[in-house]
This record gives sequence, C-alpha cells and structure tokens, in this order.
Amino acid sequence: MQTPGGTLEIRPMRPDEIGLALDWAAAEGWNPGLHDAAAFAAEDPEGFLIGHLDGAPVAVISGVRYGADFAFLGFYIVRPDMRGRGHGLAIWQALMARLQGRLVGLDGVVAQQENYRRSGFVLAHRNIRHEGRATVAGPVHPAIVTPGAAERAALPAWDRRFFAAPRAAFLNAWISRPGTVLRSYVEDGRLQGYGVIRPCRTGFKIGPLFAERPAVAEALFQALTAAVPAGAPVFLDTPAVTPEALALATRHGMTPVFETARMYTGPAPDIAIDRTYGITSFELG
Repeated sequence: MQTPGGTLEIRPMRPDEIGLALDWAAAEGWNPGLHDAAAFAAEDPEGFLIGHLDGAPVAVISGVRYGADFAFLGFYIVRPDMRGRGHGLAIWQALMARLQGRLVGLDGVVAQQENYRRSGFVLAHRNIRHEGRATVAGPVHPAIVTPGAAERAALPAWDRRFFAAPRAAFLNAWISRPGTVLRSYVEDGRLQGYGVIRPCRTGFKIGPLFAERPAVAEALFQALTAAVPAGAPVFLDTPAVTPEALALATRHGMTPVFETARMYTGPAPDIAIDRTYGITSFELG
C-alpha cells in the first residue's frame, strides 16, 4: 500500500512473528504475558498484520475474528522512528477492510478516543488497570478447585455469557500456557466463577475473573494471588461500570495505574459486564 513514507507491504504475520508485536507492546509499557503469542494465534491464525518497508517491519496491528460476527482490535503500533509517515493509517485501513461486516471492539488508550470515534467507534465503558502485591497465602475457600480435563472442556460454554462471541480455541490455549494458573469456584456441583493468573514481563496479571457474585470473586482472587510468590506485582483490569470489581481491587490495596476506553463499532454486546471482575486482555478482549 502506498503511503507518504513509501510503499508498505502488508501481510498476515506468521505465528512465529507474533512475538515481535509482543516485544513492541512491552516497549510501549503494555506488559504482555510471557507466553501470550500462541494463545493469541489460536483463535485466528491470520489475525495479526505486519507492515514492511524495504524489508523491515514498521507497523503491526491485530484484528482477531471470533465466530461469524465479532472481532477485537489490538496491538496497533508503529515503530517509533517511523511514525507520522502514514504507515499506521495504511495498516489500520487494511485491517478494517478485512473486518468489514463485523462488530469490532477495542481497548484504546484514553488519548486516542477521539481518533477512534472518528473511525466509527462508540464508547461503551472505561477499564481501569489496578496494581497491587501478592500477599502471603492464607486458607483457600473449600469451593475453589483446579479444573480437570472435563471441566476445562466445559469452560468455553460457561464463558460465552461474558464475551461477545464463542472463543473456545483461544480460551483452551489461554488456560494452557506455561506458568498459567486456572481456578474455578464450584458450589453444589455448579460452576459459579473462574479466574486465570499468568506471568507477564513484570509480575502477574489476573484475567479473566468472572463470578456470579462478589463473594465468589473474592475467593477466586485470593486463590489466584496465593498461587504466585508473595510480594510479586499483580495486575487486575476492571470494568469501571462494575462497582463490585472496583471494590475488590480497593479492598486488596490495589492502585489504579492505567486506563483504557472500551469501544465498539456498534451497540455494545449483551454480556455479563456486571459479573466481570477482571477483563481477559486489553489486546484480545
């Protein structure tokens, strides 16, 4: 694609190239997970685009397609020394053409909200990243379990209420990454919530954290943070429209450190945002 800065060659990333997007995200301070690449590629192997100029990568973006009607946009990064030359707009347009006809969501930095609005995105709610420290592990609630193979296989169906489309391939990969810890809350044989914590470039991130009621979220949060070294940095991304999620973070001494704007190209999907205590990922929804 022709840009003011030259001819940009845009193509899907190979799975082994997604690590470059993660490295660039880390350089921007986004703190990706240590083993995210394989999970990110699982749902849509062609969901990451890369733009080359004279054989060198200068821009990346992702638009992972879920089901038939939804996609989530992330990793919109132009190499710092190549900004202001039209490469970002070119790869953005290439991605949006690929996602035409789908509802598209994103978590954008607050400073870019107006730019996304001009591209047709509408604000749904704010998300707030909280940072705290893992404390010394205490007793784990008796309803907390480590899901076995059968329970893991059933998880995507329960998860569907919390996400805009089916995402079994992503979720199965997400909960299976090295160092990732998965815990569920089971009461009278029924799943009431689940959460994941994974190692990142700095500390650990919790996400998702979905629960039917605050007490379930509390027990899951304690179980997840008990699974990492005491004193390690822990991050939780909470929807600002879910007061119980904000209260959970505050109760555990977590401090707001970053904010995003969850935006969609149409009406926000009908998901259980009121029972969402931790966003899965700012990059993939």
